[in-house]
Amino acid sequence: MAGEPQADCLFCKIVAGDIPATVVRETATTLAFRDVNPQAPSHVLVIPKAHYPDAAALAAAEPAVAADVLREAGQVAADEKVEDDGYRIVFNTGAGAGQTVFHAHAHVLGGRGLQWPPG
Repeated sequence: MAGEPQADCLFCKIVAGDIPATVVRETATTLAFRDVNPQAPSHVLVIPKAHYPDAAALAAAEPAVAADVLREAGQVAADEKVEDDGYRIVFNTGAGAGQTVFHAHAHVLGGRGLQWPPG
C-alpha cells in the first residue's frame, strides 16, 4: 500500500533505523542523510518517511509532504553552505533515468561546478 513501509526498501529500512545512515536533518515527515556514493562534495538525499515509489507518486498522494521534501532540500543546501554558489535538486524517476532505490528521494548536490545539461 502506498505510503506504508516496504520490507524490501533500503530507504524504509533507514527510516526505521534498521540500516545506519549519516543523518544530517530530520523532521516529522522527512529524513536527510549523506549519499554513500557522493557525486559532489556535498551530496545529501532528502526522503519522505512515507514510502512512495517516485516523486510524482508522492506529489499526487501527499503534496504537503512533497513540499516538505523540497523545503528540507533548501535547508540542507543552507546547512551545507552551498546555497550562495548554487546547488542542484534532482529527482530521478525510473531505472532509465538512474533511479536505483524506488522510494521517492531528492539528491541535493553542491560544492562544485554543475554542468548543464547533466547527463
